Amino acid sequence: MTVDRQDLPAPPIGDLLAAELRELAPVATRRPWRDVAAVTAAAATSIAVLVVTLAVRRDLDALPRAWLIGYGGAWLAGFALLAWLSLVPRAGAVVPRWLPAAVGAGLAAVGFVAAGLTFDRTTALSLVYAPTTANHLLRAAACAGLGTITALVPMLLGARLLRGAVPVGGAAIGSGLGAACGAAGGFLLHLHCPITHPIHLGVGHGGAVLICALLGALLVPVLARIR
Repeated sequence: MTVDRQDLPAPPIGDLLAAELRELAPVATRRPWRDVAAVTAAAATSIAVLVVTLAVRRDLDALPRAWLIGYGGAWLAGFALLAWLSLVPRAGAVVPRWLPAAVGAGLAAVGFVAAGLTFDRTTALSLVYAPTTANHLLRAAACAGLGTITALVPMLLGARLLRGAVPVGGAAIGSGLGAACGAAGGFLLHLHCPITHPIHLGVGHGGAVLICALLGALLVPVLARIR
């Protein structure tokens, strides 16, 4: 005698599974552009607070206007592009653009270091120090640290907004987000620091992007998994 499997009753699902199903609740979906806006607002707030606290650079009015706007625009463009790559997936995708974010982080780190070494501008009001190794290291470390401090709040916020969205490529996405926030830190330094030595601009200001990219690669995968 043949038994039609469609006539067989389904087995019970069990008490444990039934309890879990009863506890299910709607989950809010990510809104990537809202995340970009939140990270941008956090970066802008960090920059504004530190500029007010630390004061604007003393040679601001004496610097070439085209250089000031162009260099500052590069910092802001780096932030905007990398934040977009790190937080906004392609249409129809869930995970942000991890490979372009990682490549962009590397290019930004190299690019801003090279730009500082190449496109320096000095005025009579700029701060010039004796170009010794000790001075270079001390002052570059101070500015790289300040740029990193500027980047911390938007970077940590971005990491939390990525919870559950980076099953793969977390370190790559983190490097992009970190480099984006490092560029925000570089913009703060552009407004605040009057030191115009090319080594200082390259290592101290550009180095903040590299430090933040590495920091993001370490922190974002961990923070994005914490519920």
